[in-house]
Amino acid sequence: MSVNTASYDPYFVILRVAIELVSVVICLILVKFMIKPYQVTREGRYIGLPLGFSFLGISYAISAITYSGFANYNEIIWRFQLILRAFSFVFLAVAYYFSKKPTKNTHYIWKIVFSGLLIILATSVLLSVITPYTPRNNYLDFSVRIVSFICIAYIFIHCLREKTIAQDPYAKWVLVAYALLGLSQYSIIVWIADFSYFAFWGSLIFRLTSLVVLLAVTYKIFGRPKKGS
Repeated sequence: MSVNTASYDPYFVILRVAIELVSVVICLILVKFMIKPYQVTREGRYIGLPLGFSFLGISYAISAITYSGFANYNEIIWRFQLILRAFSFVFLAVAYYFSKKPTKNTHYIWKIVFSGLLIILATSVLLSVITPYTPRNNYLDFSVRIVSFICIAYIFIHCLREKTIAQDPYAKWVLVAYALLGLSQYSIIVWIADFSYFAFWGSLIFRLTSLVVLLAVTYKIFGRPKKGS
């Protein structure tokens, strides 16, 4: 059974909507935990992570609404969630790039980059709305997935190069989470290329697993009450 055929199966719809909703909930919880460093320090370089996962959660919510039937398939909606999902990974990559930079030297640069990304995102969304309708093709989907995969690969390499894995018991699990997220994007790329049924479901399994791992790690770092508190 192909994915296109399965999309008309009510069991497929229920499962897919459930996966998207679980992804939305996890992203919301991650944002709640990851916003804490910014609330404490008010340093702009800490806003990238919660913002990235906010965009990611919104894109999953749009997918859930579309699959549930509350909104019929629309080319504009598909473009919007695709662009939003790609930019979520771009924001995450930028956040990791500035995470260890000296605050004084990069404060204004981060503001410029942050503003530039928001402008590009708004422009991309606007263009997706005003661009005339064309039959859905795999070129845009494939290009966006490649960009997302590159961003996740950068995050993985960035975390791997940090010399805190031996001292930080949670660092290796962050690596595992982003490795799984990268596998999810790679599986989607494979699915776009040859419509592999296993690649499609594998991407969803990798995605959910990666989000669960990130949630567990983030809770242990930011959410668990400290002793004596």
